[in-house]
Amino acid sequence: MALVLVLNSGSSSIKFQLVDPDQHATDDPFASGLVEQIGEPHGRITLKHNGDKHVLEAPIKDHSAGLDLAFNLMSDVGCGPTDVDLVAVGHRVVHGGILFSKPEIITDEIVDMIRDLIPLAPLHNPANIDGIDVARSLLPNIPHVAVFDTGFFNGMPPAAALYAIDAQTAINHGVRRYGFHGTSHEYVSQKVATLLGKPAEDINQITLHLGNGSSCAAIQGGQPIDTSMGMTPLAGLVMGTRSGDIDPGIVFHLHRTAGMSIDEIDTLLNKKSGVKGIAGVNDFRELRSMTDEGNQDAWLAYNIYIHQLRRYIGSYMIALGRVDAITFTAGVGENADFVRADALDNLQMYGIIIDPERNKIRSDQPRLISTDDSTVQVWVVPTNEELAIARYAKQLAS
Repeated sequence: MALVLVLNSGSSSIKFQLVDPDQHATDDPFASGLVEQIGEPHGRITLKHNGDKHVLEAPIKDHSAGLDLAFNLMSDVGCGPTDVDLVAVGHRVVHGGILFSKPEIITDEIVDMIRDLIPLAPLHNPANIDGIDVARSLLPNIPHVAVFDTGFFNGMPPAAALYAIDAQTAINHGVRRYGFHGTSHEYVSQKVATLLGKPAEDINQITLHLGNGSSCAAIQGGQPIDTSMGMTPLAGLVMGTRSGDIDPGIVFHLHRTAGMSIDEIDTLLNKKSGVKGIAGVNDFRELRSMTDEGNQDAWLAYNIYIHQLRRYIGSYMIALGRVDAITFTAGVGENADFVRADALDNLQMYGIIIDPERNKIRSDQPRLISTDDSTVQVWVVPTNEELAIARYAKQLAS
């Protein structure tokens, strides 16, 4: 069995999976794990393989030590990189700027180009590079492939991609809409085309990736024409801890009147806002319990969340002109039937009718939740970014 090692390297953690690129989307990976608390006194590595869970607790000095320990643990249970037919390593890279519109075989030159993009993603790209450097040193004879979160949106029309600020300033500093979650939006939209039995080129879709981080996209004939996230993942929908779209003047106001520094405002908008900033929680299961109990803060947070989501859905319906499918994915999108129902409530005049009984069904399989007479089909499609990355990696490495 040819396998791909998929790595998602964060600032203090590394998520990893051994994936069969030819598996079904709902199949479990061959192995999966998490290296966490890198750089802290007490680190932890968790590995799942063949239905068993293995845990190693030890100090993890850096990403190199973490991945080395993870590989040793994998070898101990018979699924190490040298124990399997490993054909490629796929790396999730958050920001590809305008340089990368598709996955790339990683070379020293590609790493340098990703490093040049650090100013656009100072919290993510350095960690991604750490993971790439460590994995390449530990597995020097295996092809490594970078898959970019922003790649799918690279070719959006200028009217959607550019901001109305001084053009030269924007060019000089890379200010534009890049979009994120691109691997998920592309995977889900292609899956829907298959489910409809039509080429992606013949379908107009709205895809809704709703998790702790959330984004939506308008996809016309297989190509994105707009997306909610912008130069950073802060823009767009209300999220778990992120504010989503706000008046930019709020930043200046908080700096001038509250004396908040840029870093403090950054933390406020990214980590202390969104649903959590209003309700105190960002888990939608907790939020639902609180609304059921009549908690007014929870109701307010939920209503703001739904209001913003419906605004984007409506604007994308106009942008597309004709909508064939609306698709929900990611943690909230796949599991919160009440979010799906409220997001598309009272849209019968636009041919969007959710079947309440279908909508309540929980499954790890793609499922249609609209009525048979709904002009626009509404789907729930579980996303699988790791599988998408594995398939790209295998394809490029072949």
